[in-house]
Order: sequence, then structure tokens, then C-alpha cells
Amino acid sequence: MQWLARFIYFKLLGWKVTGNVNFSKDTIKKAVIIAVPHTSWHDFFIGILLRKVVNLKTNFVGKKELFKWPFGYYFRAVGGAPLDRTSGQNKVEAIAKLFEDKDEFRLTLAPEGTRKKVEEWRTGFYYIAKAAQVPIIMFTLDFKNKQNHVSEPFYPTDDVESDFAHMTAFYKDVVGKRPEYS
Repeated sequence: MQWLARFIYFKLLGWKVTGNVNFSKDTIKKAVIIAVPHTSWHDFFIGILLRKVVNLKTNFVGKKELFKWPFGYYFRAVGGAPLDRTSGQNKVEAIAKLFEDKDEFRLTLAPEGTRKKVEEWRTGFYYIAKAAQVPIIMFTLDFKNKQNHVSEPFYPTDDVESDFAHMTAFYKDVVGKRPEYS
């Protein structure tokens, strides 16, 4: 299937991947991967193709109800992990525990939390990475240049403001599928 994904990604769609093209997968088994800008449902299939192109196992979290029969097996097979979203739960700690329980776990999230334009990212991904003591790997969904640019692993510090300045600078001039939401 990798050859098919490569054919679609590179030849049919004309995309390219640059930077840390293998997401440090040989040395980093656990990470929070953030994709920006998230402006369209197209982002999902570009991400799915990209993970096949670079042969990278990635994960996501979803409400635990999604992981019951008949879809539970499928969601787990494609990298899903159930999350108890009942009120009173500390979701950052619950997700950080998922990292602790697994030998390999690369959680992919969109910091905007929506496909609409936002002025500020949600911060959960950052605090998950800190709590799990894993790096953040950034990649772009740059539809203007048809490119996924991947960062080197970035370990959050105790300077939140500086860390967010570093991360948002990585995405400077990146244009999503819907430019008005970038």
C-alpha cells in the first residue's frame, strides 16, 4: 500500500515532504505531533497519505464510546486510543498516561481544535507533551506550496510564551486549504 500512497501523494497530487521527513521515527517512539493549519476535511486524507508515505505509525484519541462494537476494532487498528471524556476527568493526565502505557505512541493533534480560523491555539497538546515528557514534532499542511514540512523534535521548556513563539514561527506563511482560515 505504501507504493500506492506514494503514487497518489507525489504523482497525482503533486505534494512533497521536507525537513525531518521520517519524523525521527527511528529514534523517537513517543511524541505529540501537531498539524497546522487545520482548515479543511482535506487535511485528514493528506495526513493519512503522509503517514503511509513515510511509513509512520501515528495515533489519535477519541471518546471511549467510539471504541465499542462494531467500530472499536477498526479505530484501534488505525491507531486510535479510547479516552474517558466524562466531566471531572483530567484529560491531560489521562492522555499522558496513554504514553506511559505504550511502547510506541505518536499522538497527532490539531492545536486549533477546529477547522475555522482561530486567534490562539488550544494548549492541551503542549501540556500533554510536558506531562508525558515527550517532544513535539510539528508539520505543515501547506496547500499553497503542496508541502508537508516536518520539524525536528522540540521539547517543551518551562517558558510557555517562548515555546509558543517558537512553534508558531514554524508555521509562518503556511497557507491551508481554506486560506481565509489559515
